[in-house]
Amino acid sequence: MSKAVSPEIHWLTEPEEHDYPAAASYLALIYDETHVVRHSTLLRTAPVTAFKAKDIFRASGLSLLGVSNSHVSKNIKKIAAGTPLSPILLVRDRSLGKVVIADGYHRICAVYKVDEDAMVPCKIV
Repeated sequence: MSKAVSPEIHWLTEPEEHDYPAAASYLALIYDETHVVRHSTLLRTAPVTAFKAKDIFRASGLSLLGVSNSHVSKNIKKIAAGTPLSPILLVRDRSLGKVVIADGYHRICAVYKVDEDAMVPCKIV
């Protein structure tokens, strides 16, 4: 039996501008204002790198959202249509020993559903 071929996942070269305030909004729930400003500034200037989807999930400790989530479903449809996704924004929290997905949780869930071994472009600080 042959293995099903996953659709190719296309990515933008840089995160979209609206991803940064979204990340700051989420980070403000976890960190004080000083840390939010520092992380937000560092994310804007960080280089884009890539990690496997499954490794990002393991490092974050988060649960995988299913296709019943409307945002995940929308991103899976974008992948199928060949629409490029925005790289995700990550923050290393050494005190927790985890990676915080500051922006892109629904995108990473969609990518994982399509191909858990897919390389996911991201900025990480």
